[in-house]
Order: sequence, then structure tokens, then C-alpha cells
Amino acid sequence: MPIYLYWGEDDFALEKAVNLLLHRFVDPQWASFNYDKISPDQANAAIIGLNQAMTPPMVSSGRLVWLTDTTICQQCSEDLLAELERTIPVIPELSVLLLTTRTKPDGRLRSTKLLQQYAEIREFSLIPPWKTEELLKRVRQVSQEVDVKLTQAGAELLAQSVGNDTRQLWNELEKLHCYAGTEAKALDVDVIAALVTSTTHNSLKLAEAIIQGNAAKASGLVADLIGRNEPALKIVATLIGQFRTWLWVKLMIEDGERDERAIATAVEIGNPNRVYILRKEVNPLSIRQLSLTLPLLLDLDVSLKRGADPLSTLQTKVIELCLVYQ
Repeated sequence: MPIYLYWGEDDFALEKAVNLLLHRFVDPQWASFNYDKISPDQANAAIIGLNQAMTPPMVSSGRLVWLTDTTICQQCSEDLLAELERTIPVIPELSVLLLTTRTKPDGRLRSTKLLQQYAEIREFSLIPPWKTEELLKRVRQVSQEVDVKLTQAGAELLAQSVGNDTRQLWNELEKLHCYAGTEAKALDVDVIAALVTSTTHNSLKLAEAIIQGNAAKASGLVADLIGRNEPALKIVATLIGQFRTWLWVKLMIEDGERDERAIATAVEIGNPNRVYILRKEVNPLSIRQLSLTLPLLLDLDVSLKRGADPLSTLQTKVIELCLVYQ
């Protein structure tokens, strides 16, 4: 009776994991009988899912019952909890119950504790854009799965270009796989720069325009990013990560730290050589300027999450940020 609980906001990675379960447990010829995807808008969706999981599969194939966007681990009535406690321990061996949710399970709930006892739980959260080492690690992992060889510099540029967008990472690596063919040579930055769509890189250019106080350039970059359907919240997340990194580096330099490896470790930068570039970038900046920037970006993040117009809100706030550096 395999039971799985997948949670997190990385929809693409979660979807791939769900497809692996489907291919592993369900015979494709019998999928129409043995695969149920139950959405939360169905009345009594959880009860329906539990009942389906208790139904033996057709022929020798396994059965997969998927409760999508379930709220069992965020709120659970006493009646539903009683049904979970009665059903989960006795789900047939050939049935697989999968529960997915974008929200982190509430560990205080009895329903969550029950699933912790019986289910395999996996997290599919998006990697924060400022955790460059984790982004680079994921690029390495996916490139091995797609069978694309990258140089260290090439992998770093790809990680910088796609950020935490898992779907784009897979798409770009599949494109690079087609380009490389049977070529055994690792792909370097020249190939990555020519073939990969670099939205995150342009967001970093926006950060550079802000610290230069160039409001016209920054406003134009915002319009270009929004015009290419780059999510406004992703742009802000990249800016927050970049300015947080600059602030940390500036603080450590002001405190007298000269060891680039120590700075790299503190700022979570995988390549200490990048600290040399960061030193040059923060040299003309003050701690006061960088400290004023983060609250403005967080305010921008809140405004966008409350439904403010992305283009006008971003451009207005970007001009305000540029004034800090003029």
C-alpha cells in the first residue's frame, strides 16, 4: 500500500515525479480503469479518493489514486480524520495513494502525523534565487539526466540564466542535448550564451542598472522583461537575491574580512573566484544604500502579491530604487 505525499511550489518537478509513479505502478493499457485524478473542487474529494484507493485494480496492473491540491494537511475535520485512520492502514498492496499540495504540511495536525507514519513525503519547493550553489547543483543533476556535458563555467551561466525555473532548465538542456548530438566535448559559455534564453540574466542587468542610478535603462529593462512574459514576482525574487548578496559581501568587507573563501561560504557562493567580481561591484556602494534597498524590494513584493499592475508598479519602484543610488 504505497502512500506518497508530495508538496511544494515547483509544479514542473512535482509533475515529473507524479508521471514516474504513474509509469511505475499502472499498466498504460489499463490506465483508464486504474488511474484516478481527483481535484479538490469535487464534493467530498478526499473520501472519494480513499474509496477509490480501497478498490482493487483491474487485472494485474496497479491502481494510482491522485488527490490533487488536497488540504488534508492544512485542515482536517474529525469525520475525515476518522476515515483516514480507518482506511490508510488497510489500503490494498496494489493500490497507490498520492496526495499533492503546494503548501507545507502542518506538522501539528493529526492528519499530517498519520501520513508521516505511513507515507513517503517529498518536498518540491522552488530553490530561492539567491542560493546559487543549490541552483548549480540542480543544473548538474538535471544535465546528467538529460546527458548533456557542461563545463564549470557553462553550468554556472546556465544556472544564472534560468534561475529556479525548473521547466525552463529542462527545456534548455533538451535543446542543448539536440545541439550537442554525439559530441563528447563539454559545452562552454559561448554555446550557452548563444542558445539559452536568459531572463534571469536580464533581471541581473536590471540590478546593475539600479546601482548605477540609471532610471531610464532600468525602466526599459522592466518593460522588456514584462513584454516577454517574465513573471514580475520572479524578477523581484532575483533582485532581492542579488541585493542581499551585495549587502552581505559589503558587510563582511567593512568588518575587515579579506578571505574570499570565507566570504563565499557565508554568502553561499560555490565559486570563491566570483567574490573578486562582487568586491568590485560593491566597492562604490554604501551599506546605507544597500540597506535601504531591501525594504523597498520587499514592499514591491507585497504590492505585486496583492494584485498591483506588474509593469507600472515595477517601473515606479525601480525609479525609486535608482534614486537611492544617484
